[in-house]
Parts: sequence; structure tokens; C-alpha cells
Amino acid sequence: MIVALLNQKGGSGKTTLALHLAGYWASQGRRVTMIDADPQGSALDWSEQRAREGLPRLFGVVGLARDTLHREAPELAREVDHIIIDGPPRVAGLMRSALLAADLVLIPVQPSPLDGWASAEMLALLDEAHIYRPQLIACFVLNRCAARTVIARETAQALADHDPPVLQATIGQRVAFAVAAQGGRLVSEMEHAGSATAEIAALANAIEGITS
Repeated sequence: MIVALLNQKGGSGKTTLALHLAGYWASQGRRVTMIDADPQGSALDWSEQRAREGLPRLFGVVGLARDTLHREAPELAREVDHIIIDGPPRVAGLMRSALLAADLVLIPVQPSPLDGWASAEMLALLDEAHIYRPQLIACFVLNRCAARTVIARETAQALADHDPPVLQATIGQRVAFAVAAQGGRLVSEMEHAGSATAEIAALANAIEGITS
């Protein structure tokens, strides 16, 4: 399965979710490769920091920020169970290529009026991809979400009947994710991060529920 995390808006948490999904599936014995398709290379930076810290390699991270991704990712997928693509913000050619490569597109959004809907350009690219990949599945993921706030509830309600739909599993606004990233770690490798770890597991299970 090839999963792409895409959003035109920077700061939506694509890299964090991509790394943690890759780590969760790797911990379940799956063979996983993560593709860093963001020219900023944040996932590659995380992988290098992990190596500097002397931590074991959990999954491969390769840089592939070019618009031939839709041809190269399926080749890589033959050797593994899951490919996770960390997509670029506002690079239409790269995003289009990632859409054509993917089996599932996750669109992380934060609970705010501005983030409640993907940009018109993102949805247009998704519609275009469906012409060539009618089987492509797409979902919103509520990220950095304080579940008890009014704005979080309003965002979830606004997306409830939206197309693409929103996954029921949400990811909270937790300091643990930032602390883990600084040391090249995942929240599952930290003490006192059980809630964050459980949210990632719930997200992975929700994804498997819609793709199985």
C-alpha cells in the first residue's frame, strides 16, 4: 500500500504523521519505506538525527522530491509492505505525481476555520488524479486537535459530510511529538507519551479499516 500525506498548507503536520505511521507499521513487523518528497527534507533530517543519536533503524527514508514519483514509488513498493510519502507544500508537479502514485491520500488539517477545508487547488488536483486513478481513496485527518474545544467540534462537524470524508481517529495537540522529533525518536520510544502512541495506533487501524 502506498500512502501519501498531502496538504497545500505548510505546518499541517504531514511529516510527523508520516514518520509515526511508518514507525507504527514497522513495529508491527511490516516492511516500510518512507519517501521524503518535500524539498525541505524534514524526514531525512529526522533520520539523520536518529543515526547521530545511535538509535536503531526502524525503516528506510529516501529523498525523492521529483515529479517522477508516480513511476518510481510503485517500483519501491514491490520490495516492501507499505510506502509512506511525505508530500510537499505548494509544489503542484510533485503533488500531482504523489497523487498518481498513491493508493490512499491523507490530508492533515488542524481544527481552525482556515484549515477546515483543503485549498481549492488541492481538491482540483485530487479530482484530476481520480480521472487516472478512480480507485484512489482520500480522507481528511484532524491533527493537532484539542478534542474538547468548540472549534475542534465545529471543524469535525463541518467535515463530517465533506468529500473527501474525515477519519474518526484524531491526533491531539501534544508536546510529545515535538520532543520526540528533536531526538530522532517516535513517541512510542518515549516515557509518558502513552496517549500520543495510542492515537497513532488508532489512526493506523482506521487506515487499515478503510483500505482492507
